[in-house]
Order: sequence, then structure tokens, then C-alpha cells
Amino acid sequence: MPATPSAGPEEQRVTMGIERNEKIAVIGAGLMGTGIAHAFAAAGFQTVVADTSAEARDRARAAIDAIFADGIRLGKIADTDARDARARLSFVEQAAHAAAGADLCVETASEQLPIKLKIVEDIGAVMAPDGIIATNSSALSVTRIATAAPDPARVIGMHFFNPVHKMKLVELVLGIGTSSDTLERMRRYSAALGKESIVVNEAPGLTTSRMSALAGNEAMYMLMEGTATAEDIDTAMRMGFNHPMGPLELGDLTGWDTRLSVLEYLHRTLGEKFRPCPLIVKMVASGRIGRKAGHGVYRYEDGKKVPGSGLRAHLL
Repeated sequence: MPATPSAGPEEQRVTMGIERNEKIAVIGAGLMGTGIAHAFAAAGFQTVVADTSAEARDRARAAIDAIFADGIRLGKIADTDARDARARLSFVEQAAHAAAGADLCVETASEQLPIKLKIVEDIGAVMAPDGIIATNSSALSVTRIATAAPDPARVIGMHFFNPVHKMKLVELVLGIGTSSDTLERMRRYSAALGKESIVVNEAPGLTTSRMSALAGNEAMYMLMEGTATAEDIDTAMRMGFNHPMGPLELGDLTGWDTRLSVLEYLHRTLGEKFRPCPLIVKMVASGRIGRKAGHGVYRYEDGKKVPGSGLRAHLL
């Protein structure tokens, strides 16, 4: 977890050419928006989160408090630093309110192009003159999203990974018009968050989403066909490849509705190997979309997986 720096005041204010008093706006208080907001606030930035849902804002605030509480308990952050970070974090209803005068806006809206285009249009009109718009999209075209911005050169993909406070990688995704100055500034933001950044030329699914989509889709085919239980498929990935979680657990965490949307897009753009497993389609249709619904491949109580609750092939 990134901690507020313990260096002197000037070093706290400037890191890698990034001003710590810059304003960061995060549009969307879902799972990813929550993690991204926590990361920027913990790294010393004034951070404003926008979401039209009061319930989502309350849930995000509670989740961020829980991350800080765990960090304090584990000795990863001092109690005073956590309090300072919370003080740098605020929540509002409207995206334009959060983005007013912002130096960087990270949009984390659902993977629906019309929604993202409207957000980019709204925030682009009120940001700082040289402000950067970053989309956390895992599949949609940065170039297409940038058409709604005042200056497409200042639009870039900034794809984080869940959980943000534990995962160290950020994919910086170049649209056709993204400037070298925008890329350099985003590398500095990533470094200020304690993240390693890689640069990806815009392509469907980037690098990680393509690989993850294939793994998750194949895991669902194996489950559907009765090759192994859900628990054993996930254990194989954790223990055999040293992944922090298995592909079915990850799908439950991300949400199978989101996974299905990504797979459908990749299927349209990259071909037959990304055709969604029928089990994913069936689960989404039934509302069993993952942890956020209380039931996906596994059942969840109070946000925790119920042991032995994985789907079995004979029940499908």
C-alpha cells in the first residue's frame, strides 16, 4: 500500500516532477474507482471522487476506511498518515464538480462507450487547461474515447488492477493522438503511486485483459465440462502458477457481467477464440454475476467466500 511520504515538506510536495498539491478527480465509485481514489489520496494527492449514487459513495468511503485500517493494523501506514490521507479525500455527486480545475481525471465508468464519451465531454470542459484525462477502460478504444475531449493529445488509458492497493502494475495505453508529454506525465503519476508502468499501443484487450479473458473463459469451459471443480481449478492457478487468486475467483471479484462484456467485445474484434463460454452467459442472465451479487461461481456471505460453495458440473 502506498504510504504518505515521510520526507521533508518540499519532497512531500513534489515527486518525480508531480506536484503533490495537484487535484485528482476519480469518476466512478465502483470497485476500481474506490481503489484508485485510495491510491492517490494515500500518495499525497487531493482527491475527489464523483458518483451519482449516494450508496456507491458511502460504500467507497467505507471500503477506503477499511483499507487504511488494515494498513495500520499491519504496520504499513501510520495512523496519522492515514488520517491525513482521509482528509485529502472527498466525495461529490457530479463528475463536472469533481473535475473542476483538476490536473488529472481518471474515469472508471462501466464499459459502455456512450457513457464514457459523455463523461469525457463533461469533464474536459471544466478541467485545468493542461489537465489529462485517463480512462481505466480494459477494452474500449482510447482513440475513440478521446474524440469527446477538447484535446485528444491529453487523453490516455491508465489501466489499474484489482485490488489496486496491492497490485503494482499500471498499463498506460496510447491512443493514436496521445502526446509524448502526456505519456511522460502519466509515467510520473504511476511512479508517485508506487506502481510499475508499462506502455501499450491501443489494441483490443490491451495485454493483460486479453490474457486474463482467455484464462477465465477457458476455466469456465473446464468447469462446465466437469474437468475439475471450481475450487480445484482455482487452486491449480494459485499453486501451480503462483497467481494470487484463481481465474474463477477473479471473475467473481471482477463481476461476470463485466467479463462477459469484455469477451463479447474481444470476440467481435479478435475472433472466435474469444467466444464467451455459454456458462458465463447463463450466469449473467440468472443474476449470478459474482461477489457483488452474493453469488457467482461461489456463494458469498458478508463479502467472504463460503468454503465448498463452488458450482459443480452436475448442477449446471
